[in-house]
Amino acid sequence: MKIMLKRTRDGSFEAVEVGVGTRIMDLREIERDRMPYPVFGAVANHRFVPMDTVLQEGMQVELMDLRSAAALYSYQDALSLMFLTACAEELEGARVEIANSLNQGFYCEIRGLTPVPKETAKAVEARMRRMAEEDLPIRRIYVSPQEAGTILERECNHPGFRLMEQMNPDRKVCLSELNGHHMLTCYGTLPSCGWVKMFELRSYRRGVLLRFPNMENPDCLPPYRDQEKLYQAFGEQTRWERLMKVSYVADLNEKVVGDSFRELVQISEALHEKKVAEIADRIKAEKKRIILIAGPSSSGKTTFAKRLQIQLRVNGLDALYLGTDDYFVERGETPLDENGEPDYEGLAAIDTELFCRNMNDLMAGKAVDLPRFNFLTGRKEFGHRITAIRENQPIIIEGIHGLNEELTGGIAKEEQFRIYISPLTQLNLDCHNRVPTTDERLLRRLVRDYQFRGHDAATTIREWPKVRAGEDRNIFPYSGAADVVYNSYHIYEIAVLKKYAVPLLEAVGPEEPEYAMARQLLAVMDSFRMAGDDSCIVNNSIMREFIGGSVFLD
Repeated sequence: MKIMLKRTRDGSFEAVEVGVGTRIMDLREIERDRMPYPVFGAVANHRFVPMDTVLQEGMQVELMDLRSAAALYSYQDALSLMFLTACAEELEGARVEIANSLNQGFYCEIRGLTPVPKETAKAVEARMRRMAEEDLPIRRIYVSPQEAGTILERECNHPGFRLMEQMNPDRKVCLSELNGHHMLTCYGTLPSCGWVKMFELRSYRRGVLLRFPNMENPDCLPPYRDQEKLYQAFGEQTRWERLMKVSYVADLNEKVVGDSFRELVQISEALHEKKVAEIADRIKAEKKRIILIAGPSSSGKTTFAKRLQIQLRVNGLDALYLGTDDYFVERGETPLDENGEPDYEGLAAIDTELFCRNMNDLMAGKAVDLPRFNFLTGRKEFGHRITAIRENQPIIIEGIHGLNEELTGGIAKEEQFRIYISPLTQLNLDCHNRVPTTDERLLRRLVRDYQFRGHDAATTIREWPKVRAGEDRNIFPYSGAADVVYNSYHIYEIAVLKKYAVPLLEAVGPEEPEYAMARQLLAVMDSFRMAGDDSCIVNNSIMREFIGGSVFLD
């Protein structure tokens, strides 16, 4: 029989003949030499499918390596199950929590072992490697939420599975099973442990780091970098969650359907305002003049910058606000990427020499003719913003390269203060399943792009891989240079975004290539109760940047 297989970079399909009964995993072996990296996921007829799916006549198939989020999530799920199983077998009675992403992997804690001894981490890793060598099978089973909750709570002795009690009892949930141990599977998993060979387990702080390949390094472990400030930011978010009495999605759902949602929003907003004030206090105490703000897409950079500007005024500092977009090189000088297209996101697209000269002149008290970039003509224009600042007046600069020292190489380091901003999702489905920060940011962007840019969900999803690739090149490698990390995540936000995002995602038809990702995002939100009334969210909230009603943007 014939199937249509995507083999070319332009997204077109070609007819390929396969035997009746061929599975996706068999096709993986057939196509091994054609693929640049090992395959760990697949889309068939615009739907994510397990690797043991049997091919049908005429089926459209795309094989995916770890540069695809869906394939990476499948790899992560299988690796997490191996880790949980190894802990259960090596450390009898251990209670394990996969807390958050960190240091190119997952930060996990093993209750009763704080910190986790290095020899313990090595023993668990050795057990995992034996599982991979023996290629132990991973089974999928479909059960009712109540049955799933009973299995998981009995095995893990953990209260984090109350979410099962809130689900429709008539639906089925998927559990992955390895050696008699189970884990709720949200994104799909792989057929056996032999697929998962690239990983590392190392003792770290109070717990362990479970490290694996990522989109930038699909065939090896990425270089290790200690992200201490991110670790501290996640720890701060955990303390905030305890203060708000929300540790898992089930806790949030109870707040949404109860009478304490408004109070939850108010506390979350107050904590954020306090954090912004603390950053402003530090900037004043350290007498910093150049404040650089950078972070990935949909982090809330604009709202944060405006709120920081207000808090600096409270401290007697009237900060000037600038964006690096006005320092683009002339359109004809824009560098080209590897595909021969203009690369507007690379640092070479910024006139760094002019930027540094302008900033130094401003700090020296000179009047400066600041450029204004005309995106229609592709040229900088002058004579519109001749500006001078006072001796102690700081400058807030927002731009994707704010953490890259090459942007500010001509400015004295002692004048600079760098802020990395990102919504670092900490609220998990249960003790073993995270809500990926990338998915949460995409939900923000979906809603914002529809509200303010007229884009439908399919358009935003289609552009997302290119956005992510730019972040991997220009933002994430420099996050360690930040003086402070600001977590722009609100614990209540997916419950609010759901009202706006669900109709947009449901409008993506099954005939569209973006359908698979749309269904995945709908599955993420399925566990969240919808907050129908968001009127209690203040107009200077970061959330208003996405759902509308912002005092800074409207």
